[in-house]
Amino acid sequence: MAEKQGLNGAYYGPAIPPPRHYHRPGRGSSCCGCCCLVTFLLKVIFTVLALVGLFLLIVWLIFRPINKVKFHVTDVALTEFNHTNNMLRYSLTFNVNIRNPNKKIGIYYDRIEAKAFYEDQRFGYQSLTPFYQGHKNTTVLNVVFKGEQPVTLQGQELTQFNSEKASGLYSITLELSLRVRFKLGKVKTTRFKPKIECDDLKIPLNGLPAAGSSGKCDIKF
Repeated sequence: MAEKQGLNGAYYGPAIPPPRHYHRPGRGSSCCGCCCLVTFLLKVIFTVLALVGLFLLIVWLIFRPINKVKFHVTDVALTEFNHTNNMLRYSLTFNVNIRNPNKKIGIYYDRIEAKAFYEDQRFGYQSLTPFYQGHKNTTVLNVVFKGEQPVTLQGQELTQFNSEKASGLYSITLELSLRVRFKLGKVKTTRFKPKIECDDLKIPLNGLPAAGSSGKCDIKF
């Protein structure tokens, strides 16, 4: 082994090799990655839970028995309802009251489709203009069905129609298919698609609604 001497001939011993640096795979980076991932997932979970909680709160506020949005048929006019050769000619008008009793919640009616049924067969359709209903507000919808539509009545259905024709009192169902959003302060919910069914309607031809026809409607999701 060669020995190192100074310029003046002095001996300083063997040369000291440079230190070696060993890189040992550490756990710091992987731990940091895991912690960041867990933190991110927890934030996502808490955000989702908060949104779900807000959604449930709004739905509870709107549809609880005290402050439930109510639909009610107030006026009906049936001036034509004639079934011949499997064709139904009709002229029918409804006024529907929508009452929002909530103090802080407004409702966006983004889509309103009105449908009329006789013996579970649809014969009338109307698309109504979207609107916003403020809190503690009553809105009246005017729904008009007029025209001619193929409707097949056989057996018991035809017997029922002839019986109602003789009495001048018809059992007609009104259905509203909605797409709505709720507004609480500056917060707006996602869209909901409830159906409003008014199926306890006994409508006389050219007359006032008969006793026993409540006009109340049910909300179904």
